[in-house]
Amino acid sequence: MTNNALMPALARADFPPGFIWGTSTSSYQIEGARHEDGRVDSIWDTFSARPGRVRDGSSGTVACDHYHRWPGDLDIARGLGTNAYRFSIAWPRIFGDGAAPNTKGLDFYDRLVDGMLERGLQPWPTLYHWDLPQALQDRGGWMARDIVHRFAQYVDVVTRRLGDRVPQWITHNEPWCTAMHGHMDGMHAPGIRDVASALQASHHVLLSHGLAVPVIRANVPGARVGAALSLHPIRPASESPEDRAAAHRHDGLRNRWFLDPLFGKGYPADVLDAVRDAAPRIEAGDLEAIAAPTDFTGLNYYFPEVIAAAPGEGPLHARVVHREGVERTAFGWEVAPGGMAQLLHRIHAEYGPKAIYVTENGSCYDDAVIDGQVHDAQRTSYLVRHLAALKHTLDEGVPVAGYFAWSLLDNFEWAEGYTRRFGLTHVDFATQQRILKDSGKWYRQFLGGGEAVSKSPQA
Repeated sequence: MTNNALMPALARADFPPGFIWGTSTSSYQIEGARHEDGRVDSIWDTFSARPGRVRDGSSGTVACDHYHRWPGDLDIARGLGTNAYRFSIAWPRIFGDGAAPNTKGLDFYDRLVDGMLERGLQPWPTLYHWDLPQALQDRGGWMARDIVHRFAQYVDVVTRRLGDRVPQWITHNEPWCTAMHGHMDGMHAPGIRDVASALQASHHVLLSHGLAVPVIRANVPGARVGAALSLHPIRPASESPEDRAAAHRHDGLRNRWFLDPLFGKGYPADVLDAVRDAAPRIEAGDLEAIAAPTDFTGLNYYFPEVIAAAPGEGPLHARVVHREGVERTAFGWEVAPGGMAQLLHRIHAEYGPKAIYVTENGSCYDDAVIDGQVHDAQRTSYLVRHLAALKHTLDEGVPVAGYFAWSLLDNFEWAEGYTRRFGLTHVDFATQQRILKDSGKWYRQFLGGGEAVSKSPQA
């Protein structure tokens, strides 16, 4: 059990007055309503239907039924004391079977955005959080260059409709996962296992971001645009030259492959050399387009990685080492608040974005409902310690402007189905009952201001 008495004391007043506080969700993980109001199938609908792809054989067909229950869910978000809400827009709701946009899909996000504004929540939409329309996958998906123009068309439609009320936009969530989990290790939709496909997909994702930025600026007065990246602090398993070199190569594909081109440095030469014949096809002007100036960088932080040399293993000849004797979540991810601080310092020092937002940070534990309550002391401790690390980072001059906890709700956790819970709010997926967990109560107390808090409040 976590000793809450050892957790640092924190208050909202310890952070800048204009700091953004929110929670994050994504469309496929919570919305459900698979075939309602013109929504067509996504690659995750197809992937989830394949035996063995999702741990519990489930899908996002119903998920949290957020499509019908969104007013109550936004009430929960506002009740926490947050001032922003990060969500994603489902591409399959906007472009269905025809060439024209689906009006009913746009109407849903109209209502959702208006509901946020009525509750004092800044809308922070993500335009792509992995639910590609299956019809586009059938034409090649992220491996086909045409996808970048399809994405720009989709972005144009959405931002024209919502841009009068929504100034901040995130183009992509975790391009690494789209490309590598989707196309190299096959853990995520569309389930492809091919290095060259993954690298080509990654290039098209980045290029689609670059082409979307000027579209958003043209449609949205005073637009603020960025992407949310999944980044990891990397350290070698030992000080041997072999492990240190392997860690550098791994960092190249994990982190620099995305950061460098977004900030005008092109793809890392050492990674291009390592992947050789699998390198993506890059056309004239692509790198300049990818480096379109943005207003912020989003960091999704969960855990560090320890790397050892592994000759002959994968294109980088490196492997992730599972260290013993460290604190881990139920997902097996190492708990390391200092890793978030390390990444924030690195992004600031090496790339110099105008602002940084922690767009996701959260933890998975095996929760139990006891007498109508969820006493998730480990998640509370995780939240408190990461916010303490964030405060120290701010004190050291890193321009972090906001924090979004993952997640508002327990939800469909991709290949893990409903076996993993990250929410500040417990969801009974059979009844759709919501129960605010102790971690959510701590966040609510913290955001309420006043005296510093350290212990999880009692129900």
